Amino acid sequence: MGQKCKLHSAVTRIQVQRPGFNYTFAHICILNNDKTCIVDDIVHVLEELKTARSSNRTNFAITYPITHLKDGREVYNGHQLGGVTVHSKDRVKSAEAIQLTYYLQAINSLNDMVAEKWESIFCNTVELFQKSNRKVKMYPFTSSSLKEDFQKTSRVSERYLITSLVLVVSLAILCCSMQDCVRSKPWLGLLGLLTISLATLTAAGIINLTGGKYNSTFLGIPFIMLGHGLYGTFEMLSSWRKTREDQHVKERTAAVFADSMLSFSLTTAMYLVTFGIGASPFTNIEAARIFCCNSCIAIFFNYLYVLSFYGSSLVFTGYIENNYQHSIFCRKVPKPEVLQEKPAWYRFLLTAKFSEDTTDSEETNTYESHLLVCFLKRYYCDWITNTYVKPFVVLFYLVYISFALMGYLQVNEGSDLSNIVATATRTIEYTTAQQKYFSNYSPVIGFYIYESIEYWNTSVQEDVLEYTKGFVRISWFESYLNYLRKLNISTGLPKKNFTDMLRNSFLKAPQFAHFSEDIIFSKKYNNEVDVVASRMFLVAKTMETKREELYDLLETLRKLSLTSKVKFIVFNPSFVYMDRYASSVGAPLQNSCISALFLLFFSAFLVADSLINVWLTLTVASVEFGVIGFMTLWKVELDCISVLCLIYGINYTIDNCAPLLSTFVLGKDFTRTKWVKNALEIHGVAILQSYLCYIVGLIPLAAVPSNLTRTLFRCLFLIALVTFFHCFAILPVILTFVPPSKKKRKEKKNPENREEIECVEMVDMDSTRVVDQITTV
Repeated sequence: MGQKCKLHSAVTRIQVQRPGFNYTFAHICILNNDKTCIVDDIVHVLEELKTARSSNRTNFAITYPITHLKDGREVYNGHQLGGVTVHSKDRVKSAEAIQLTYYLQAINSLNDMVAEKWESIFCNTVELFQKSNRKVKMYPFTSSSLKEDFQKTSRVSERYLITSLVLVVSLAILCCSMQDCVRSKPWLGLLGLLTISLATLTAAGIINLTGGKYNSTFLGIPFIMLGHGLYGTFEMLSSWRKTREDQHVKERTAAVFADSMLSFSLTTAMYLVTFGIGASPFTNIEAARIFCCNSCIAIFFNYLYVLSFYGSSLVFTGYIENNYQHSIFCRKVPKPEVLQEKPAWYRFLLTAKFSEDTTDSEETNTYESHLLVCFLKRYYCDWITNTYVKPFVVLFYLVYISFALMGYLQVNEGSDLSNIVATATRTIEYTTAQQKYFSNYSPVIGFYIYESIEYWNTSVQEDVLEYTKGFVRISWFESYLNYLRKLNISTGLPKKNFTDMLRNSFLKAPQFAHFSEDIIFSKKYNNEVDVVASRMFLVAKTMETKREELYDLLETLRKLSLTSKVKFIVFNPSFVYMDRYASSVGAPLQNSCISALFLLFFSAFLVADSLINVWLTLTVASVEFGVIGFMTLWKVELDCISVLCLIYGINYTIDNCAPLLSTFVLGKDFTRTKWVKNALEIHGVAILQSYLCYIVGLIPLAAVPSNLTRTLFRCLFLIALVTFFHCFAILPVILTFVPPSKKKRKEKKNPENREEIECVEMVDMDSTRVVDQITTV
């Protein structure tokens, strides 16, 4: 007890030095009507206990959760004493924790600045006091602690993000490389990441110039861009590999844009619609709105940069390839007969296959030396469509659904402040101690009556007591009623007697001085006094750790305030976060549903076959269901961060699965199995490349000491993993025995309709190939 008093004394002596004046707690505290600082009632209790012990009085006892002071006041200490052990009649035997709260004014800019500085010195004072009193654990927490700890995630993430960038750059370069030094495209891997980085920086600059506020949720934007942008660039590179080498660069580039940019444009439009609705006024959370706005801008500029910057880079590397120049050093590659005279290491670095060295049957396979292309075409496609493999894949999918359902049934709605801040911070320590020691009762709830009612009327009194039924009341109103009962006076008094009692005797009595600021009087023209507003404080008989009960309590009181005869509002600082939590989950889900319906309607007019929409919808539902289930099993709650990740998961799934499904559904003339293999060969390499880079980029995020990044990593990792599982296992197996039927879609060939192509190839002295095609029908 002595240490608590010493700490209180040290806190009240804190000085904030300003030019010409030193501010103390007495200068910036909230004042009573008697011009003294408002302090917690537990301070008065401790002072009285100290006085009783010094005078050897043993009749003073502290009761819980209501105790009595020597001036006759009843004070609530349920949120100030923690870990309480009681004797009979609620007498406190021991308490493991005490919570002290200091209230500061915020009336002007100077006061705000002094108060902010005072809070900083307050934390330092408590930490110094902790060092000299190691037996007592102290956890300071101020109004700016949550904001500081939330933004701390960005600072502690810097070196991990740099590591992630280095790993992604390295792997992207490797994914675009092959043994053939002419057809290898390592620069395109680097330039693809540069394209994504430029788009992200452009969006950040625009947000900064327009007065947007940065927050730690922006850490997820680079990974959103990585998932979307890398797949688009890798898909363009994959389309380049499918073009004929004997075509001109312009024709090959045109074929690339015709093959890949339609699907990339549609998925980009979906991102813009989804995050655009999130950035609209429909979203009432500023952090989520700015996040969605930044994502929209970044995705839009990424699309423009892919069309312009990355497209130009592809053309440039195409000319390098056509001129048989080295893909890294841009040096002309010598002919094989010249290379034979060079050292082995030189021949290894300049390995290339010339067109004149290949036959017509080999020319289409010049890119098969790429490791991933070779792996998919020669091994994986045949293995996954094997009749003996399919039953095991279906069984594995049933296991996947079972575990996802088990997790889905245990979904928790998160409202813990510690989930959005860095670890080892004041917020984490404070909230942990708060939940451990001070969770027997709900927070103190302000009950504000903002109209002039007939307090002297018995029926009105009964209404007020009915509305606050089930609560511990700390109010002038209940004290007033008890005071009348002690005087054997009926609770129904004439109005004038009631107001006179309040003004002359009730509020001036020592036992009611604490409530003097809880009643607002108004004088009328005839000097009659009326009570225009009043307040009382309520404590619910529910535990603060049970967040569902606390949220239900807020909703019950809010509905009651709309339907009751007496006009009142309820407030507690924790309700602000509860409101944010409710809207952070509900608003994004509502926006995602609106965007999904819009896109389904919009895409119905764009896709060539309605089965594409059907299969895409089923795939997205399967992926999202699995992610939610496994997310819950991995101890991730449904909060603002996870919901934003789930919305991104819809777009990520469509990004990767839509090209596969479109190629399969629109395919003709061959069997289902053949078109599954074709779809994997055409799009599988781009999906695999982007997936590997994305996972490698996510891994360092798991080591960041922050709960926010932990949630971000787990959600994004599950989205990528489950989507990859569907692209390379579930869809290739299921599509081999479900509609559409390829036999019915087979078209009859007319042997009379033939297309003859005459090709004339002109080769200049530098071996630059120009093809002139004359087509006759």
